[in-house]
Order: sequence, then C-alpha cells, then structure tokens
Amino acid sequence: MFSMILGSQDMAIDLGTANTLVYLRGKGVVLGEPSVVAIDSRSGELLAVGAEAKHMIGRTPAQITAIRPLRDGVIADFDTTARMIRYFVKKVQPRWFYRPEIVICVPSESSTVERRAAEDAAFKAGARRAYVIEESMAAAIGEDLPVSEAKGSMVVDIGGGTTEIGVLSLGGVVAGRSIRTAGYAMDQSIIEWIQYEKGLRIGTRTAEDLKIAIGSAWPRENRMAEIQGHSVHTGQPDKVVVSTSEIREAIKQPVDEIVDAVKKTLTVVNPDIASDIIGQGILVTGGGALLAGLKELLEKEIRIKVRVSANPLLSVVLGAGKCLEERQSFRNVLSITSSV
Repeated sequence: MFSMILGSQDMAIDLGTANTLVYLRGKGVVLGEPSVVAIDSRSGELLAVGAEAKHMIGRTPAQITAIRPLRDGVIADFDTTARMIRYFVKKVQPRWFYRPEIVICVPSESSTVERRAAEDAAFKAGARRAYVIEESMAAAIGEDLPVSEAKGSMVVDIGGGTTEIGVLSLGGVVAGRSIRTAGYAMDQSIIEWIQYEKGLRIGTRTAEDLKIAIGSAWPRENRMAEIQGHSVHTGQPDKVVVSTSEIREAIKQPVDEIVDAVKKTLTVVNPDIASDIIGQGILVTGGGALLAGLKELLEKEIRIKVRVSANPLLSVVLGAGKCLEERQSFRNVLSITSSV
C-alpha cells in the first residue's frame, strides 16, 4: 500500500510553448495551465505562474515581467522553466515522500542540447530520474495507434510554438519534421493583417480569441466579430468589425506552411509505410487541431483521410502518462538519463 502511494508521485509533463499539462501516475491529468511566469525584475521573486501570470501579460508595471520561458517548443530560459516546473510539481504533489520520476515530452527534432536542457530542468525541479519522449510518439500512444507494430502511421501535432509531424513504425519515429509555424504564428498573422487592413493595433490575446471564435482554414458560414484596439492613425482606442473570411485570409500563410510540411514529410517515407498511412489516415492533434476547417483543407490538399483527435489538447500528455503507467510495455520509446 505504501509503495502504491509512493508510485503515485511519478508524473508525466507535456511542457508546451503555450500550455503545460501534468499527468500524475494513478490519477490521470491533474493540471493544465499556461506556460507563463511573472517575475519581479528587481528582486527576482516569482510572483505568479500559469493562468494568473498569463492574465498579467500586457498589464504589468515596469518592474514585473510576464514571460513565456519556452520558445518554439524548446526551453529558452532554463532557470525560469525549472522554477515553473517545480511550481507545478509542488501544486499537484504538495507533500513528497520521495523524489518523483518524471517523463517530459520534447519536439521530435530537438537537439541533444535541447533534450538535455529539458532533463536538467526536471532534475532541478526535484526529479530523481528523468525520461524524455518525442511528442509525436506520445500523441500516437495517447490515441492508441499501433506504434510498436510494423504498420506505419502519421501524427500531426499542431501546438503553440511548433508543428510536429511524425511517421511512426516499430516503436520509433522513422521520418519527421518540426516547423516553427503553429498557433502563435497564426495569432501573429492576425495581428499584422488587422493592423495593415483595418488600421487597428491589437494584442496577442485578442488575436487568439478571434482565431478561436471565428477563425477557419476552409470556407464556412461567415460570422462577424467586433474587436477593440488602438487606431494606427490616431493612437486612440477604436474598434472594427472583422469576418470569418477575413480571418481565414489573415492566417492563410501559416496554415499553408503546415500543409506544405505534411506534404514534404510524405515524400520521404518508403512506399510500404505510405500505403499504411493512406489506409488508416493521418491523425491531427494539439491545440491547432481545433481550428475549424483544417481537416477539410488537409484532405483536399493531401488526398488522404484525416482524423482529428477527440481530445487534441490531451493526446501528448495522455500518451506520456500511459508510458509511465505501463513502463515495461513502452520502455523502448523512453530515453532515460542518469538518476540523481
């Protein structure tokens, strides 16, 4: 009984540019918060983490900095990332009987240095042993794809900072591509389009809200939304109305880049695996999978059946958690570092 309590402290962490999710062994997903930290630049004090810190973006006094310590799917600020992980670890397990084992998800094309940074951040946050797993592999496991079989499968994971494309077979990633075009790139495109076409400056939160509310990758019912910002011409508060078709035009370039990356990945797989992918289709997951019309656009451009995950925000962390629960079954997909 006591060993079961100890084991329940082990966890899997999907450390994303936009959000961090934590899976606790034996309990499932117990935390999902924005990957944002607010710090007092004078004292270095950690003021807020997660949702509270995200709310501070663009609203803080000069001495308080609200930052995202991960950029393009990898750690940009090591110390802040480690403090953020430690905060989340303590939030889900305020009392430790022993230091937990932690599985951390990393982009498929992350370098050795970037993977080591993720592992070191886990150790600094209190882990006694750290494993890493590639995000596309974790997503496939989370969706119950037959990753250990010879049959090939493809996963497209569209996150905040990166889009991860993985072709999986026999428990490994046999082909993959990672591009720094994903949710944030769409938000930035919306900001730039509205400034140029409508003469209004808006922030990232407004852009993201627009994308979620009326954005689409494929023609759909035209809806309208009123947004507020600052006039480019007068600098005064102003508001404009935008439509679904206009937001689709605004995000066309980043969406096309994602489609093109999928096409290019398909050109490098061998014919047998390509045949498997055609037969079972492509799985799309991650927050970007929620963009309306993306499935229809991909199917038109690639001519392969596309399935959008029922829980796109959770696929990666659920797969990492499954590896934690069934360690022996998935030992070949986890990369382990030295214990501390």
